[in-house]
Amino acid sequence: MTAPVAATHSKGWVLEFVLLAAIWGASFLFMRIGTLQLGALPTAGLRVGIAALFLLPILLARGLGRALRAHWKLTFVVGILNSAIPFACFTYALQSITSGLSSILNATVPLFGAVIAWLWLKDRPNGSRILGLAVGFLGVALLAWDKASFKPDASGNATGWAVLACLLATLCYGISASFTKRYMAGMPSLVSATGSQLGAAVGLLPLTWWYWPAHAVSLDAWLAVIALGVLCSGVAYILYFRLIERAGPARALAVTFAIPVFAVLYGVAFLGEVVTPWMVGCGLVIVAGTTLSTGLIALGRK
Repeated sequence: MTAPVAATHSKGWVLEFVLLAAIWGASFLFMRIGTLQLGALPTAGLRVGIAALFLLPILLARGLGRALRAHWKLTFVVGILNSAIPFACFTYALQSITSGLSSILNATVPLFGAVIAWLWLKDRPNGSRILGLAVGFLGVALLAWDKASFKPDASGNATGWAVLACLLATLCYGISASFTKRYMAGMPSLVSATGSQLGAAVGLLPLTWWYWPAHAVSLDAWLAVIALGVLCSGVAYILYFRLIERAGPARALAVTFAIPVFAVLYGVAFLGEVVTPWMVGCGLVIVAGTTLSTGLIALGRK
């Protein structure tokens, strides 16, 4: 089959692809900075709240307010599954593991997405995709075996729970993808993006207020959460949906594989994190399995 002309000949999407990976890679850096001062739940709550405030005027300016009201229940569910729970899980995890490790675990999103689609939507994978699932989850198991410990450290945190929190987040992303495909097909992307952030903000508001820190918060932490909301959620959503339109869903999905590259670089450069050969090796195994499981690369003939 011949690829669409716009996706094949236009090179503009390449820049947007790299920019989106760089932005989402930075989200792990900003979450780490914010959560160390604000705490996990306030950081997650502020992120979605700021994103909602950023996206809502754009949605209203495009005359999509009525569509948002008509679909608020569906977008609320997606907001809880695709933002509230995952963001809270990642901010919790970043209290005890590095931003680089959490971003590598985030690369398992397509693995869980393929499994959920198989079980829920009966989207049965072929032989190479099943092999990819096995390889990807093997990489996760090897990485968790090396990094996960349920013994609390000096700060009272245990890396094992952090790793499980990251995997719960990616599982929620997978469930949300199948939910969106089944119940929200044809909904304008800006409606789903804005509605989901509003739903997540409402869902996290009580916990954000309850766990709000008693101490003063530094300017760095405030700037980090503003960047999370405006750049890593609001702007990133717009870029992501533009990428789907210009390059197709398969290429847009592949951005997941590039995110850890930027996240690891940011962690090393700005947080002094250490990247081990084992992390890199397991990350490559996860990416290899994911590319097979999503069908981006197939072994043999179909």
